[in-house]
Amino acid sequence: MVVRIRFARGPKVAEKRSKNRRIALATAGLLTPVAFLVGVVGLWRLTADLGFTAGFAISSGIFSHWQVWLATAVLLEVCARLLNRYGRSGDAAAS
Repeated sequence: MVVRIRFARGPKVAEKRSKNRRIALATAGLLTPVAFLVGVVGLWRLTADLGFTAGFAISSGIFSHWQVWLATAVLLEVCARLLNRYGRSGDAAAS
Protein backbone atom coordinates (compact mmCIF):
# COMPACT_ATOMS: atom_id res chain seq x y z
CA MET A 1 0.00 0.00 0.00
CA VAL A 2 1.38 3.39 -1.05
CA VAL A 3 0.01 6.52 0.56
CA ARG A 4 0.55 9.79 -1.27
CA ILE A 5 0.22 13.07 0.52
CA ARG A 6 -0.25 16.12 -1.65
CA PHE A 7 0.28 19.58 -0.33
CA ALA A 8 -1.22 22.68 -1.84
CA ARG A 9 1.18 25.16 -3.38
CA GLY A 10 1.91 28.04 -1.07
CA PRO A 11 2.77 31.59 -1.94
CA LYS A 12 6.05 32.24 -3.68
CA VAL A 13 8.82 33.51 -1.47
CA ALA A 14 9.89 36.94 -2.63
CA GLU A 15 12.61 39.18 -1.34
CA LYS A 16 11.06 42.36 -0.01
CA ARG A 17 13.35 45.33 -0.31
CA SER A 18 10.85 47.75 1.20
CA LYS A 19 11.34 46.30 4.67
CA ASN A 20 15.12 46.71 4.40
CA ARG A 21 14.68 50.30 3.28
CA ARG A 22 12.39 51.10 6.21
CA ILE A 23 14.90 49.61 8.65
CA ALA A 24 17.69 51.62 7.01
CA LEU A 25 15.69 54.85 7.36
CA ALA A 26 14.87 54.10 11.00
CA THR A 27 18.49 53.32 11.81
CA ALA A 28 19.67 56.48 10.05
CA GLY A 29 17.16 58.50 12.05
CA LEU A 30 18.62 57.13 15.27
CA LEU A 31 22.27 57.46 14.25
CA THR A 32 22.13 61.22 13.71
CA PRO A 33 21.28 62.09 17.36
CA VAL A 34 23.82 59.53 18.56
CA ALA A 35 26.48 61.14 16.38
CA PHE A 36 25.57 64.53 17.83
CA LEU A 37 25.90 63.25 21.41
CA VAL A 38 29.24 61.59 20.66
CA GLY A 39 30.42 64.88 19.17
CA VAL A 40 29.34 66.74 22.31
CA VAL A 41 31.34 64.28 24.44
CA GLY A 42 34.33 64.86 22.15
CA LEU A 43 34.01 68.61 22.57
CA TRP A 44 33.73 68.14 26.33
CA ARG A 45 36.99 66.20 26.30
CA LEU A 46 38.66 68.89 24.16
CA THR A 47 37.54 71.69 26.49
CA ALA A 48 38.69 69.65 29.49
CA ASP A 49 42.15 69.40 27.90
CA LEU A 50 42.17 73.15 27.35
CA GLY A 51 41.10 73.78 30.95
CA PHE A 52 37.73 75.40 30.19
CA THR A 53 35.63 72.70 31.89
CA ALA A 54 36.01 70.35 34.81
CA GLY A 55 37.71 66.97 34.42
CA PHE A 56 36.52 64.43 31.92
CA ALA A 57 34.74 61.27 33.11
CA ILE A 58 37.20 58.89 31.38
CA SER A 59 40.78 59.59 32.40
CA SER A 60 42.65 56.73 30.71
CA GLY A 61 42.27 54.37 27.78
CA ILE A 62 41.33 54.81 24.16
CA PHE A 63 38.19 56.81 24.97
CA SER A 64 40.12 59.42 26.94
CA HIS A 65 41.18 61.17 23.71
CA TRP A 66 39.02 63.79 22.03
CA GLN A 67 40.16 62.70 18.56
CA VAL A 68 38.56 59.29 19.03
CA TRP A 69 35.23 60.83 20.03
CA LEU A 70 35.13 63.30 17.14
CA ALA A 71 36.23 60.69 14.58
CA THR A 72 33.50 58.36 15.85
CA ALA A 73 30.93 61.15 15.53
CA VAL A 74 31.97 61.80 11.93
CA LEU A 75 31.89 58.07 11.12
CA LEU A 76 28.39 57.69 12.61
CA GLU A 77 27.10 60.64 10.61
CA VAL A 78 28.59 59.25 7.39
CA CYS A 79 26.87 55.93 8.10
CA ALA A 80 23.58 57.74 8.74
CA ARG A 81 23.84 59.57 5.42
CA LEU A 82 24.63 56.37 3.53
CA LEU A 83 21.68 54.60 5.14
CA ASN A 84 19.44 57.56 4.27
CA ARG A 85 20.60 57.40 0.67
CA TYR A 86 19.90 53.66 0.52
CA GLY A 87 16.53 54.01 2.22
CA ARG A 88 15.33 56.74 -0.13
CA SER A 89 16.70 55.19 -3.33
CA GLY A 90 13.49 53.28 -4.03
CA ASP A 91 11.12 56.24 -3.60
CA ALA A 92 9.65 57.66 -6.78
CA ALA A 93 9.01 60.99 -5.05
CA ALA A 94 12.66 61.35 -3.98
CA SER A 95 13.94 61.02 -7.57
